[in-house]
Amino acid sequence: MLVTFRTEAHAGITMFGDVAKLMLKKMGHNATIPGAVLAEDVPAVLKHLTDAIEAEGDADLNTETQNNAWDDQSVSLQNRAMPLIELLKAASDQHCNVMWEEAGATEPGITI
Repeated sequence: MLVTFRTEAHAGITMFGDVAKLMLKKMGHNATIPGAVLAEDVPAVLKHLTDAIEAEGDADLNTETQNNAWDDQSVSLQNRAMPLIELLKAASDQHCNVMWEEAGATEPGITI
């Protein structure tokens, strides 16, 4: 599954489902997809995410590995979070809502 985060202030960000759910938890939300954050709550969500990334580092992604190409641990949690952090910063600056949903087959760049 792929999850796309959207806001009017930034281009959409698409992540693998397991990474997106981890980011949602670090944002202080449950991993429910679809979901949204109202504009007035975006600064708090951004702070939760950045604090969690700084505090925990890669602990959540470095659990058991399955030794396959889809389980690549070479990308740090900070690098995985950076596009979402940029999206949240833009949404906060422009006072916009943030939404996320399962990416559909019609998303640009996604083919089935």
